[in-house]
Amino acid sequence: MKFGGTSVEDAKAMERTAAIVAGRRKKGLDAIVVVSAMAKVTDQLIAAAAAAGRGDKAGALALSARLRNRHIDTSSDLLQQEQFAEMHAALHTEFDSLDDLLRGIAAVGELTPRTGDLVVSFGERLSSRMVAAAFAQRGLNGVHVDARTCIVTDANYGKAAPLETAIEAKLRELVLPLIEAKQTPVMGGFIGSTVDGITTTLGRGGSDYTAALVGGGLHAGAIEIWTDVNGIMTTDPRICPDALRVKSISFEEAAELAYFGAKVLHPATILPAVQKSIPVWVLNSRNAENEGTKITAVAPHCRNPFKSIAAKKKLTIIDIVASRMLMSYGYMKSVFDVFDRYKCAIDMVSTSEVSISLTVDSNERLPEICEELAKIADVKMEGHKALICMVGEDIRGHNGIAGQVFGAISHVNVRMISQGASEINMSFMIEEEDVEEAVRSLHRHFFADPDEEIFDVTARDVARGQVESKA
Repeated sequence: MKFGGTSVEDAKAMERTAAIVAGRRKKGLDAIVVVSAMAKVTDQLIAAAAAAGRGDKAGALALSARLRNRHIDTSSDLLQQEQFAEMHAALHTEFDSLDDLLRGIAAVGELTPRTGDLVVSFGERLSSRMVAAAFAQRGLNGVHVDARTCIVTDANYGKAAPLETAIEAKLRELVLPLIEAKQTPVMGGFIGSTVDGITTTLGRGGSDYTAALVGGGLHAGAIEIWTDVNGIMTTDPRICPDALRVKSISFEEAAELAYFGAKVLHPATILPAVQKSIPVWVLNSRNAENEGTKITAVAPHCRNPFKSIAAKKKLTIIDIVASRMLMSYGYMKSVFDVFDRYKCAIDMVSTSEVSISLTVDSNERLPEICEELAKIADVKMEGHKALICMVGEDIRGHNGIAGQVFGAISHVNVRMISQGASEINMSFMIEEEDVEEAVRSLHRHFFADPDEEIFDVTARDVARGQVESKA
């Protein structure tokens, strides 16, 4: 069971989390709990580390002091006097260590990726200790496990890769005995350590990944991702209030949506689950009665061609044209080698004999990339673009689907199209300013008659006042 930052953001949220875990325990289920840092804490730790790296010791320590007060206040609201006294001392010890670390960074005037990982690891280390104490106080036999003892990674600081065989061995050694003793292990997500015990992080969204690694490593019956939404939706409800909850979706579909902008799930999350055929549930800690979304290896058939529409903004199109390279062997490789050297991921590609158009969402190194590409071709960049990704189980099997898609948005200028690469994904590029209009038009067309086996139509009808709520 993984609980995100909003599910542990304060004492009230942690109490809700404890109640949810208690519910699972009452059903006779053993639970392993993975928690994120309290909401916004990671951002503040990053800011403190950056301030220290600039030599701004006072600024860094001020941010740390605010975080210290917030954690102590939350513990005071959460725990009874005896447990609070113990936690109070532990929190001060942790924050004293953080302050010493920030002073050291400020003195050197340099923030390395390795030291940055150590700073941001404090968020999960603190929240997991607090949640474990809350569980222990509430009869759940909560016990804290430092995730760094179990999640073994390489030394790629900032986005470390897990070593799954080593992780499985550590989980069997350190966590399985706790479960067998009917305790509830609580660990921080997102953090790990190298074989030599140096702290690492899995990258943003890594708490989901931790949950999947733990669930996969211990062959769990299910992996639950508890967040602040009712599951995966047909599109962003902020854009389209008529968005529907998707009851069931395949691993493959969920991965496409996660990568292309549906922020409910981290793309890497589901890989360990797919490998072990473990179902993943996306659930709402603020509405625990909701059934959420079930993600399985093979989803049931849906009569609608699409399950969901995702949008990814802040993209750049790069047009690479080299007529002198007509029929030239190795031209494509030379282009992609440039992106490889700068570790720049490409979202979408469209090619002809002499031109390549591609999209990227990393603007950091684009000037250098374009400078290198200019040695072999004419290069043009267009910013402020967005990618619309429409995901469904068998797009190729629906005749005339492309005509329906582009008919629904005939009033929107489409810049690039990609369909053939995937049976479950149709993507196209438009201007950023057209995203909301395009998404609403597509949703209106494709979800006018939703399959009730796959989509939660009742919730929408209740909201519209067309049927009475059971409550």
